[in-house]
Amino acid sequence: MRRAAALALGGLLVAVALSGCLDGTVQNPPGEGTAKKQGKGAGKQDGKDGKKDKEGKEDGGGGEGISFAAVGDTAMGITPILPSSPSTYFDRIKGQLKGDVVFGNLEGTLTDVSEDVKCGGAKPGTCFAFRAPPKYADYLRAAGFTVMSLANNHSYDFGEAGQEETIAALRKAGIAETGLPGQVTKLEVGGRTVGFVGFASYDYTNSLTDLEAARALIREARKAADVVVVVNHAGAEGSDALHVDGETEIHLGEDRGNPEAFAHMAVEAGADLVLGSGPHVLRGMEIYRDRLIAYSLGNFSGYANFSLEGVLGKTVVLHVTLGPRGDFRSGRLASVQMIEEGQPVPDPAGTGADLVEELSAEDFGKKGIQVDSGGRFKQ
Repeated sequence: MRRAAALALGGLLVAVALSGCLDGTVQNPPGEGTAKKQGKGAGKQDGKDGKKDKEGKEDGGGGEGISFAAVGDTAMGITPILPSSPSTYFDRIKGQLKGDVVFGNLEGTLTDVSEDVKCGGAKPGTCFAFRAPPKYADYLRAAGFTVMSLANNHSYDFGEAGQEETIAALRKAGIAETGLPGQVTKLEVGGRTVGFVGFASYDYTNSLTDLEAARALIREARKAADVVVVVNHAGAEGSDALHVDGETEIHLGEDRGNPEAFAHMAVEAGADLVLGSGPHVLRGMEIYRDRLIAYSLGNFSGYANFSLEGVLGKTVVLHVTLGPRGDFRSGRLASVQMIEEGQPVPDPAGTGADLVEELSAEDFGKKGIQVDSGGRFKQ
């Protein structure tokens, strides 16, 4: 049995050697799913407006900051190909997954549902559906995660039932989810409300490509929260998708949005922090209107889920401190390397931080972030 699993794992890794994700396609769910109905009410409440400046942003002011740790695409295998010791899978990186809020993009599902609605009769090796056992939510929480995005191309791999079981598993473990249609997820941190809104290109998420609808939802979050974080799954995939060029990006025939136009709109609408995923590689970061935009945090973990070759296996943990009203205060990049079995470990060489700095300069010039030898943002 162990040998068979090892052989299957090897086959999967070969299949993804040329791209970040095992596929990039997604089949939209039939009809109006329960998740869509849930999302319109889940975590969404009216709240009082914060104090705004003339651009509609909350002012800075003093007070204790709010610390965030954020990573990109996070998975733990594809049932039945799973880590031999899932409870220790994140042990080598747990020290970096600390903050008032710890965020990751959950690339897949946590479900025992076996009916794969995504791939159907697709040719073997051309479509993959990601799932791990619901129990794995406990391991994510033990690692430090407090909120995870379902706004991606794998969260509906096992349909409505799989998504519902994923949400139930996360909530039982004490992890909030974001990204369902109409959903503003609110976390209470030190007497302040942090609102999360997630976007992707699929009808079981908030739309990444309908900018007017996205702007309206972000403004709604602005009214309900002191600090607003927008997360998105945008852009092409793979080792040649490192750059942000200000254009709409297409992957395998899918419109994956214009990441730069979307992120700028999000800040203008009220976002204090924008966190991107999707390309499976790191991308540059910029300061736009005094708010940080991280265009892609790359891969973070994935037992047989992702290729580890070259830049696909180099990543970071982004540490950000925002003021109590969302003003950017400081940032740091902790470099990470994905090793055997897609496991994240610290990278003392600082490769990920260096790559982000290089891409930031190339794509955003003076607006791009710069880091010192310890990965700290230069002010």
